[in-house]
Amino acid sequence: MIIRARAVVTMAGASIANGAVALEGNRIVDVGSWPEVRARNAGEAIDLGERALLPGLINAHCHLDYTLLRGAIPSQSSFTGWIQAINARKTELAPADYLRSIEAGLAEAAGFGTTTIANLEAFPELVGEVVNEPRLRTWWFAEMIDLRGPVVAADVLDRLEKNVRLPNGLGLAPHAPFTASRNLYAETAALAAERSIPVTTHLAESAEEMAMFRDGSGALFDLVQQIGRPMEDCGGVTPLGLMLQNKLLDERWLIAHLNELTPADFELLADGPRFHVVHCPRSHAWFGHTPFALKKLRALGFNICLGTDSLASNHDLSLFSEMRHLWKTEPSLRAEEILAMVTVNAAAALGQPNTLGRLRAGCVADLIAVPFTGARAEVAEEVISFSGRASWLMVDGELSQCRRE
Repeated sequence: MIIRARAVVTMAGASIANGAVALEGNRIVDVGSWPEVRARNAGEAIDLGERALLPGLINAHCHLDYTLLRGAIPSQSSFTGWIQAINARKTELAPADYLRSIEAGLAEAAGFGTTTIANLEAFPELVGEVVNEPRLRTWWFAEMIDLRGPVVAADVLDRLEKNVRLPNGLGLAPHAPFTASRNLYAETAALAAERSIPVTTHLAESAEEMAMFRDGSGALFDLVQQIGRPMEDCGGVTPLGLMLQNKLLDERWLIAHLNELTPADFELLADGPRFHVVHCPRSHAWFGHTPFALKKLRALGFNICLGTDSLASNHDLSLFSEMRHLWKTEPSLRAEEILAMVTVNAAAALGQPNTLGRLRAGCVADLIAVPFTGARAEVAEEVISFSGRASWLMVDGELSQCRRE
């Protein structure tokens, strides 16, 4: 099969006017101008017309469990208040509700051009029941909390492995330093190295998390202490400092948020492991967190990706909206740099730099197309300005059922 479009955004070099991509099965075998690719390859040709063809977008941090909570939780005066509010709403939900929520989230994300999603799943036992149509390539990260009792990461991973089917992936996600113990983090890190899987966690997300660990006080400190969390690690160290001090992070981790950082933290980062960082622009704005230190983190060589977080703190699952929001807050970034955060950067974070996020020979055929007029000087500028639904989507070489028209 050959797919032709007015512009092909490869993310592996310059965009190609009147470009084409040739596929064999679920793999890309050739990319170039339409005349060249047509001359080199036989088979059916699909002309997408006035569209830009690009790699499917990769959402590096999402909680599909909470899709049904869109608009259900009003803005809170504190991050701890939001935690208490969402926990209260969760008591009203049954497993069937979460299953519907996951399926609705997958369908919504696909409609916005996402072909791969890193989902933090609090109920791994539901994964095998999910009807993933239109199909997305999903990394199921089993979210783990041992605040109220022991959790064995190896057992969680074994159960998840029984439910995850190709072309999906799996990973582990200790929730955060205030809900997951040092032992759970250490076991997770060892398993990730042994089984070559990605791992993720929330870290330094809020001012209250900073107050808990650095100052040994605050609303979050009081909440988890009341639940029964040991508090010996609180007071005198930042959340990031605690994790690095205990050697719990390496280059395999996807660190979500990383909003609260001190000058001392940046000194630690300068000499520490280069893990991946996931920023969720609109959720960040919804909470009113400390401004994200994107320029400093990029200058230190950290790989920055984008996610939507959950719909308990966002409006929809559109990565195009995340890119546009980031562009407004960071206008000095080039459009292609922002597009990289939901393609090549996120692919690297998931350990798939040669498989996902680019249109080049050898990569899997995860593709989307959006309308393209050529009105802007750079193709990527028009692409990330797109605000509708993706008009064409392919995952693993198969056209989405809802896009066959």
